[in-house]
Amino acid sequence: MKAIQLFIFLVLSVTTIFAQNNSGEKFFESSDHVKINYKVSGKGEACIYVPGGPGQGYPSFELLGGSSLEKKMKMIYMDQRGSGQSGTSDNYHLEAMVQDIEELRQHLKIDKVFLLAHSFGGIIATHYAKKYPQHTKGLILANITLHFLNNESLKEQIEYGNSLLQQPNKAIPDDSLSTELSKISAALRKKRIGYKFLTEDIETIKHTDKIDSLHPRIIDFGMAVISKPKDYPEYYTDHAPLTKDIHVPVLIITGKKDKAVGTQHYKTFKFPDQKVVSIDGGHLLYYERNKEFVNAVWNFVQKLH
Repeated sequence: MKAIQLFIFLVLSVTTIFAQNNSGEKFFESSDHVKINYKVSGKGEACIYVPGGPGQGYPSFELLGGSSLEKKMKMIYMDQRGSGQSGTSDNYHLEAMVQDIEELRQHLKIDKVFLLAHSFGGIIATHYAKKYPQHTKGLILANITLHFLNNESLKEQIEYGNSLLQQPNKAIPDDSLSTELSKISAALRKKRIGYKFLTEDIETIKHTDKIDSLHPRIIDFGMAVISKPKDYPEYYTDHAPLTKDIHVPVLIITGKKDKAVGTQHYKTFKFPDQKVVSIDGGHLLYYERNKEFVNAVWNFVQKLH
């Protein structure tokens, strides 16, 4: 649980209230009567953004560089149920999150869409493509995980944390990885460098926090998954083996310094039609390496147009 609490600290904002709906945002009601907030901007190939977190709203992606994609693509930003300014629910299972994307596609009357997922959102987007390949033009997977809090990524974080603390690395039993990472993270926070799992630049965190403060949101989905792992076991399993059976074009964008999901995790993906673009940066490439990120996406989409 301590490693899970760390993940909340790294990814989720502490803001947990509703804000006024912003200009350009709209709502639709899901088949099980949940209010879903979304926004459509730009022109070109339709692309639904699937946030990470779990429970991260879309403004941090949109306002920290994602909107650059709108010059050549129709970006469809969506707050997942229990996140952002969407409504709460008593059902946050993976099947429901996938169905919300499908119902948004139907609501917008779009036949085929690209899905662009970040971090934890990769699990949801990948399962959408598996269930609805006929409506998936392509997957764009940016700094994603398909095995939430897996041991190999935890080991990499521990080794990296030890290097930052200038202390030796040691072998840790798998059942003690979470506890060890929690100790290291506490020491890093004490030195005010805990943010380095996400980025090497504190200014990136300041910008992210500023956007979060201007766009308050609920995080019910994230808290449900984090605080009740036994109720949502599907989010903690290894989904990488599923990739070999997903026959849609896939772009994998990975950061050479991404310690949040691990720099090697993407190598477990086995999509039959995948392209990997490795960028020299951390977990938030869409902001810190925006030009390279945008060009990678545009090149992928243009070749399929």
